[in-house]
Amino acid sequence: MEEEAVMVKMGTVWDRTAEFLTDNLPSIVPIALIAFFVPFSVMGSFQPLVTETTPGLRLVLELIILAAIVVITWGMLMLTAMVLDGGGGAGRIALRRLGPALAVAVAIFLAMMLIFAPIVLTLMVSGVDLAAIARGTPVDVSMPSSVAWSIGIYGILAALVCIWLGARLAVVNAVIVREKAMFGALLRSWALTRGVAWRIVGVMFLYAVVSNVAALAAQLVFGTVFSLIAGGGGGTLSLASVLTSVIVAAVQTGFTVLAPVFAAKLYVALAAERERAVRS
Repeated sequence: MEEEAVMVKMGTVWDRTAEFLTDNLPSIVPIALIAFFVPFSVMGSFQPLVTETTPGLRLVLELIILAAIVVITWGMLMLTAMVLDGGGGAGRIALRRLGPALAVAVAIFLAMMLIFAPIVLTLMVSGVDLAAIARGTPVDVSMPSSVAWSIGIYGILAALVCIWLGARLAVVNAVIVREKAMFGALLRSWALTRGVAWRIVGVMFLYAVVSNVAALAAQLVFGTVFSLIAGGGGGTLSLASVLTSVIVAAVQTGFTVLAPVFAAKLYVALAAERERAVRS
């Protein structure tokens, strides 16, 4: 298995991704606007209110954000279906596979939360007010240096494990769409990515750095400009914060379109290499 995946080159997958995006741009733009740009704009606009409002309204905002995440997931599945099935009925395919994809995503999220659970439990035992941290309120987190070092080391190791898991499960959605799997997609993705995990980690790192830097730069530059023009800021909902969230959403949309297309093209390459190895 180790040898059959090594021949897949990330550069070739990127080239195929760029080619697909160029050839299908007219079909991709409406999906990107509806499934990515609008939800990201809504999430960015409402985010300042989540920690600064009444519990009832906070619940409503959190449900809206959750709905936006579901729409984003549907959009990513739709792009995946376009890559794998030639675009015919991609919307219907994405809708049918949305339930399994969400179930798998929740399972992965819970697994990663379990990995970080020891840190949360240690902080709770140490008397740290986690609720205050979640609200963004400054708290006293003083604790013995040995405990702090243990948390730090474990946190780094846990993050590395999660990154590794993310690489091994990079083609889960593609498996869910093409092979109509559910939790079995986890094992299938694990098998397909054997031998190329470190390459995928490198791509993930580059993607995360570039996308986050671009989003932060847009937020800083346009947030400052809009604050000077329209006033507001300081973490509250205002015209400036809404306009800034729209610009940031545009940047996030561009990078979000890349992710499912690349993953689908990677799945195609890995599956083809697997079949070639089996035939030989």
